[in-house]
Amino acid sequence: MGDKNFQGRSHECSTDSADLSSYFSRCNSIKVESGCWVLYERPNYTGSQYILSPGEYPDHQHWMGFNNSVKSCRPIKNVYGKSWKIRFYNKQNFGGQAAECVEDCPSIYEAFKFREFRSCVVMDGAWVLYEQPDYQGHQYFLDRGEYPNYTDWGANSPAAGSFRMITEL
Repeated sequence: MGDKNFQGRSHECSTDSADLSSYFSRCNSIKVESGCWVLYERPNYTGSQYILSPGEYPDHQHWMGFNNSVKSCRPIKNVYGKSWKIRFYNKQNFGGQAAECVEDCPSIYEAFKFREFRSCVVMDGAWVLYEQPDYQGHQYFLDRGEYPNYTDWGANSPAAGSFRMITEL
């Protein structure tokens, strides 16, 4: 992590880092050497999330960053498998209409007629939820477990446009 095009100060992470503030005030480029990572805009794993797979990201726009603030990060562990399954609901606490999926979905509305979902259960694998169709907008990391309210995955609104599986690369 460092300035644009991998210049300036850098810091290497190999485990969870709850507060990167002491290493740099902004982050403009990242190299992910192995595994997938979740980056967070603020310390203690809060704020906008960015899910990155191995590769080079010479500026924050290459990882769909809204700004150059990265204050915490963690590797995605123990979520890879041979199957993926997510069930989502249009009401909190797993109420209302439900839909289930086992593959990437570029448009939740076209596939399921949902514009929002307010709760979900990840039964297998790990997923990235995007607030807009075609894998655009804010990103949210969802691993195995229950999420009775959209705030449980860090969202400020229940907007849901698309999602994709996280697979080991």
